[in-house]
Amino acid sequence: MAESPKSTMETLLHKQRDAFTLARPEGLDVRRDRVKRAIALLKDNAEALCNAMSADFGNRSAHQSMITDIAGTANFGKYCLKHLDKWARADKRHVQFPLGLLGAKAEVRYEPKGVIGILSPWNFPVNLSFGPLMQVLAAGNRAMIKPSEFTERTSKLSAELCAKYFAEEEVAFVTGGPEVAHEFSGLPFDHLVFTGSTATGRKVMEAAARNLCPVTLELGGKSPVFLGRSANLEQAGERIALGKMLNAGQICLAPDYMYVPEDKEDAAIAAVELGVHKMYPTLLENEDYASVVTDRHFDRLQGLVADARDKGAEVIEVNPGKEDFGNTNARKMPLTILRNVSDDMQAMQEEIFGPVLPVKTYKDVDEAIDYVNRRDRPLGLYYFGQDAGEREQVLTRTISGGVTVNDVVFHVSMEDLPFGGVGPSGMGSYHGIEGFREFSHARSIYTQPKIDIAKLGGFKPPYGAATEKAVRTLMK
Repeated sequence: MAESPKSTMETLLHKQRDAFTLARPEGLDVRRDRVKRAIALLKDNAEALCNAMSADFGNRSAHQSMITDIAGTANFGKYCLKHLDKWARADKRHVQFPLGLLGAKAEVRYEPKGVIGILSPWNFPVNLSFGPLMQVLAAGNRAMIKPSEFTERTSKLSAELCAKYFAEEEVAFVTGGPEVAHEFSGLPFDHLVFTGSTATGRKVMEAAARNLCPVTLELGGKSPVFLGRSANLEQAGERIALGKMLNAGQICLAPDYMYVPEDKEDAAIAAVELGVHKMYPTLLENEDYASVVTDRHFDRLQGLVADARDKGAEVIEVNPGKEDFGNTNARKMPLTILRNVSDDMQAMQEEIFGPVLPVKTYKDVDEAIDYVNRRDRPLGLYYFGQDAGEREQVLTRTISGGVTVNDVVFHVSMEDLPFGGVGPSGMGSYHGIEGFREFSHARSIYTQPKIDIAKLGGFKPPYGAATEKAVRTLMK
């Protein structure tokens, strides 16, 4: 009788954990070798992985996939290799006077946790599997990865390639549908990384809590764009259009809605339209423009637009080539701008995750700040403008996972900056030294000198004058 998916995963987890325990302590050279193999996997199989991603989406530019999923992820691996020695070094810590003079020592060692589970999504299926893996391996861990069933070809190819480059007790992929993902999130990992929706993130965290398994949740939400009065509209419009149309807006950090000065609404919308015309003169046969990943996701986006129209929004389709989108099954959708939106519209209540851009207006930037602050903390926040005072007003009065100023999305590509959310947009982070430490256990080590410190400090019964002196000293 064949093992159930759960039993198979449990067996694999035990195999990895046993191998991890038996191999301790592993030198940094072993970690470097694993990171190098992960980089080699991406480089050696770049074309095949790009083809698989395009087939999964229906259309996805190989150039885009190379930038976002292959080259960027391989380069992040090189960044981890460059900084590994520094990250892994123990921190010397201060001990209270006069313990240091008496020979006491304190340090923090950053040690691997064990076996890390990675639940990765479909929108950047290679990047969001192998990106976290680079730091998981750099920190000295083993890894099990459950990729999305929506990008079935990419997931299958990733699993096959992983088996060629890694022993299964080092790194292994587990494929399957939602039921496998559910069982995966309930495994007793030493740490679990999930990238996906806030609603699913809650379920993942609930399942992990049964094992007291720490989690890193990279979620999403409605990342706002603040267009300041001092913004260069043409530049801002093109950059917003790029961020909203890259991967057809299927990005957790895509600008979700745009907040503009009331008297600049027409000009701001025209600037976004101009940006689309410059970058995408046509859409249907344009290989640079991705398809929406599934019929279900496409129908959901069409539903958001229909709901907004029914509730009074003005719908502006940015269609540079004046193409007929009604007679195609390519799941391509033009950038659709929504004016006069209200909070009862679905497009203003849930993360859009596609090429739909609501526009709101403000008389004073405080109005926009208050609106954002009344809602869930977003994963990203974007400010365009040259007014330093206004910029700081927006940044100091709002809270978000991260910020890009005078562009969108780009903070995630800065390897030395931690990437993560806050509250409903996530918890924990990777990238930077913070990522290495996320997947490490900060182990405190204190070394006591030969002298009887407990007696000297008045901690040893019978209590008396030394105890009273210690208390007076501590209470000063």
